[in-house]
Amino acid sequence: MNLNELKIQEGSTHSGKRVGRGLGSGMGKTSTRGQKGAGARSGGAINPGFEGGQLPIYRRIPKRGFKNINRKEYNVINLSQIDALGFEDGTEIDVKVFIKDNGPVKVLGDGELNCKITIIADAFSKTAKEKIEKAGSIAKVR
Repeated sequence: MNLNELKIQEGSTHSGKRVGRGLGSGMGKTSTRGQKGAGARSGGAINPGFEGGQLPIYRRIPKRGFKNINRKEYNVINLSQIDALGFEDGTEIDVKVFIKDNGPVKVLGDGELNCKITIIADAFSKTAKEKIEKAGSIAKVR
């Protein structure tokens, strides 16, 4: 099958409303706009949030909290996960290799480290840094 052989499925397209084509068309005279009011006038549209003068819902509902647009989202990895991989002493590892997503990586202090290695990451939690140094390893910030 080629692109030039494709056919439109029957009934999948509809012709548009032909308004203002005389009284016999069923959509003549006022062209489906009704008699009077803002909707019948040219350019007469109200904004989507307008509720007829009632206080709109986006103003009635209280706003809470604060969203920091400069927040840095870290991918996390725990010491227990690093230790489970069983590295030999003296190995230098970049933890970014173990994370599928792009973005900065932070090492957290859940678990224990039982080997003397150098860990390279974008950030370390306070407890992770303490446990790494206690094990005789080195925590390097990228």
